[in-house]
Amino acid sequence: MTDALLTRIAEALERLAPPPALTADLAASPAYVWDGHAIHAVEAFAPVDYDLLTGIDAQKAALLDNSRRHADGHAAHDVLLWGARGTGKSAVVAAVIGRLRGEGQDIALMQCAIDELATLPTLFSLLRGTTRPFILFLDDLGFDEGVGDARALRSLLQGGTAARPGNVRLYVTSNRRHIVPRHLSEQDDPINPRDAVDDKMALSDRFGLSLGFHALDQDTYVAIVNGYAAKLGLAFDPLEAIQWSTQRGSRSGRVAWQYVVELAGRNGRQT
Repeated sequence: MTDALLTRIAEALERLAPPPALTADLAASPAYVWDGHAIHAVEAFAPVDYDLLTGIDAQKAALLDNSRRHADGHAAHDVLLWGARGTGKSAVVAAVIGRLRGEGQDIALMQCAIDELATLPTLFSLLRGTTRPFILFLDDLGFDEGVGDARALRSLLQGGTAARPGNVRLYVTSNRRHIVPRHLSEQDDPINPRDAVDDKMALSDRFGLSLGFHALDQDTYVAIVNGYAAKLGLAFDPLEAIQWSTQRGSRSGRVAWQYVVELAGRNGRQT
């Protein structure tokens, strides 16, 4: 076999083999994304100002305190943020990271899509290579079919060789307090439904801190609109803001922000 032929074979194999995944510098950025294969730095991490989040004062204070402990290297909980959609669960996670970094804390956010749960042991092996504190963020988690992923996540939270490293805490958002629907749990074992319920509900018990987010009353909704509008220097009509939420069938921080975006657009402003 000639050297030229060997070279051609080697080049063909290189074209067939995917390039090795590149992992971002884990000390350089405030936020990252894990895609199941590699860690990517978030180029423009711009969380909502912590002080702008209105109507969830107790929740955001508890999350900030827990996150500050983790950033300081002290004992801290994994956290479940559950409740109505659009009530600030995701926003407050990023806002807390932004606040702590503004205080000089070197803590970072790592987001992972919920369909990549099976790859978390690989991610954890990478994060064990650094002492930097990380918040691993799983957004909108729910298990509608089967229990395999739910049990895998339980083992990652507590115990087992694949458990999360000490410099990582999991912050998970879900529309359900127990993550897994109760009625689906009962369908799994018609003979011993209580055992099936306990098995699936056990996932939520792995979180040391559980924070509930609830639908807003009208006054709180208007206060949120006022906070956003004031930040942008916009005047608004509270009655119009209420009508906006009525048309969408929801009063939430998300709807309040959408109204302010509409207001800014009308006035030729950026948000």
